[in-house]
Order: sequence, then structure tokens, then C-alpha cells
Amino acid sequence: MPPRIPVPSRYGVSNLCFRPAPPSSNARLHITAVANAATLAQRRMHKDPYALAQAKQRKDANLSRRAELQEERKKALGDPVRGITTPFLESFDDVGGSMVIVDANSTSDGSEGIKITTANNILLNHFLKPSELEASIKHSQALTEPIVDKVRDAADPVLEAAAKKEQEEAHARATTAMVRIVSLANASQKDRTRANVRRCVETFGRHNTDQTLRPRLQPNPSTLGGVSLPEKTPRAGPDTGSSEVQIAILTAKIRVLANQLEMKGGKKDKINKRNLRVMVHKRQKLLRYLRSKERGGDRWQHLVNTLGLSEGTWQGEISL
Repeated sequence: MPPRIPVPSRYGVSNLCFRPAPPSSNARLHITAVANAATLAQRRMHKDPYALAQAKQRKDANLSRRAELQEERKKALGDPVRGITTPFLESFDDVGGSMVIVDANSTSDGSEGIKITTANNILLNHFLKPSELEASIKHSQALTEPIVDKVRDAADPVLEAAAKKEQEEAHARATTAMVRIVSLANASQKDRTRANVRRCVETFGRHNTDQTLRPRLQPNPSTLGGVSLPEKTPRAGPDTGSSEVQIAILTAKIRVLANQLEMKGGKKDKINKRNLRVMVHKRQKLLRYLRSKERGGDRWQHLVNTLGLSEGTWQGEISL
């Protein structure tokens, strides 16, 4: 029987790893011990009803505090759609008190015809004023008066009185009809919005506010390097394109849409919801631009205080 030759370990392959082997020890690592201890503590806590009650109480307190802070921040920013209620903002609903039937009364002697007793600052439909309506009614009465016979010997007083009375009754009916036609109380929402746009132009247009509000501070001439600022082009007609006027017009339209969506069936009006979202974001962009230009100025303060615009209308992300 041949002798047995001892074979080296691993079939003669030498160990090329020069890293020293870890010391053989049966002791566990410290991290493993801590992890096992935490696991054991968690298991012990979940088995303890008193610890579970304490954890639930802490969680509820934190959630309630977070809800209170969110509500406080939301109130501080204000409503991004309606803002803060002001008298001018409420006047959009009745077009500044113009949604009344104009009073048309006859004079005592009947010589002057019909007199419009409503104030001249009340807006009427079709871009009319009470003074213009009164002048037109007087002119129409003069045109419809019956012809008086110049030869008085052949004239019949009874027929003339009857014709005069018939003309006055017809003129009174026509006047009542005209007053109802031009009154904004009987107008559509489109006509009321058009009247509110006119009020916004007159209130915030720079052709009027330049006379009462201080202009923006001009840059120091020394910083311009001797270059003079270009002269402004003279304004032609009322101001309808400045940021203040556009913001006021958008606010009037936003209020109309917001009131419409709060009515019955407004939740299903998807088109007007999108229109409201578009107008709110457009107003936010204009407010940010105006704030960067007129921050702290009279124009900015006048616009914010009159329309009741809160910080939520131009700050942060508006999601409706």
C-alpha cells in the first residue's frame, strides 16, 4: 500500500490577503447591544398601557397645537379671494348705491315737465347721468307738445285741453318707462360690472390720484451719472391700464364670481371655478409687481386700504 502524502489546505493555493484576521472573541458589539436594548424597550413600552396612553396624549397635543398654528397663520394672511371687507368693496354689490329706481316727479305747474330727483353721482345704464336723462326728457316733452292754433277765434279750448292732457299722460308713461330702462336695478350683471369698472377707473385712475397722492420718489441724480430721466408722455384720456386700475377691476369681477359660486349649484360650476382661479392668480402677479414698484408708497396704501387686500392675496401659493 503506497504511503499517504499530506495535501496542503485549499489545494495548494496560498493565502494572498495581508489584512490581519479579527480577533476571535465571543463578546457582542456595542451597537448591537444598544439596538437590542432599544428594541426591548420598545417592546416593553408597547406592552405597557400607561406608556401607550402617555404617547397618545403627547401626539394629540402636538397635532392640536399644529392645527392652531396653521389656523393663526391662515387668519394672519387673510382670505386670498375676498380679502378684508371694506365699504368700497361692499359697494360693488349695489354699484355704489346706483341700484335704485330713479324718481321721476312732475312739477306742480307742469310747465317744466319731469324732474329727476336722484343725485347726479348715481350711475345709470348705457353710460347716462341723471342730468342728461332729465335734459333729454324735457327736450322730448317740448317736441311732443300739441300745436296751438294761432287764430284764437277759430280755436276750441275744450279740444286743446283734451289734447294737452293726453300729451301729459303719454309723456308721464314714457318717462316712467325710460327711467326703468336706464336704471341699474333692472340691468343685467354684465351692465353692473361695466358700471363698477367705471367706478374703479374714476377712483384709482392716475388722472385723478396724481392730484391727491404723492408721487414715487425719484432716484438720486448723482447715481445716474449725469444722465437725465426721459420725460413722460402726456396722458390722453382717463387712466385705464395702470396696475391699480387693473387690480381694482379684477377685484370687482372676482367678487361677482365668488358670490355666484356660493349660490346653490355653484360647486358644480367647473368653468367659473377655473375663471376665478385664473383671475386670482393674475391679480396676485399684478400686486407683486406693484408692491415692488410702490412698496410703502401712497398708491400702494391707498389701493390696499380701499380694496381690503390682505397679505394672502399676493403672498405664498394660492390654491383654490
